[in-house]
Amino acid sequence: MKMIALPADPFNVIITGVGGQGNVMASRMLGNALARKGYHVTIGETFGVSQRGGSVMSHMRISETSSWSPQIPRGKAHVVVALEPSEALRVLGVYGNETVSVISNTRPIHPVGVIAGESEYPAFEDLARAIRELSGAALFIPATDAAIEAGNPILVNVIMMGAVSAGGMLPFGIDDFREVASATMPPERLAMNLEAFTRGKVLAEKKGS
Repeated sequence: MKMIALPADPFNVIITGVGGQGNVMASRMLGNALARKGYHVTIGETFGVSQRGGSVMSHMRISETSSWSPQIPRGKAHVVVALEPSEALRVLGVYGNETVSVISNTRPIHPVGVIAGESEYPAFEDLARAIRELSGAALFIPATDAAIEAGNPILVNVIMMGAVSAGGMLPFGIDDFREVASATMPPERLAMNLEAFTRGKVLAEKKGS
């Protein structure tokens, strides 16, 4: 299978969110799909203080020629995929640059401190403005709403993968997703996941047009 040239080599992707959103699964499914095409994919993961509710970040380094260390250098991300908007801003503060592209969910998940009234969560408009200022391009997707419409809020990660596929920066589409998902999911779950993937792709195409 002939590989498509990447925009950069290695191409550095960060998928971030909070525990329980499934961004680790998303990075592994995307990585498996690209590895099946012949790319070298290295994934490194970091977890916050709590697996459920704490920050979770996956570094993906994708190359046509060789394997790279799993840690993306500071300021060198090419794409940030955020399942939670404040996590996008957190990642950009370390790995962002003037050309990085961001795809972010719009729905926040409030940390314990906010729920307890000890701190405040920024208004989404303020988050979005800061994200745009720290990136080259930013796309905001109502992934949680779309996941609920698709039948399960846990499908946020799949919605976001569909949105990534619409960007055209990675050789990754619904057929690739179907191939890796069908290896681990029963048919009834696969159908729901394929629908969620398509919803994410359509949402990103509409938002980006």
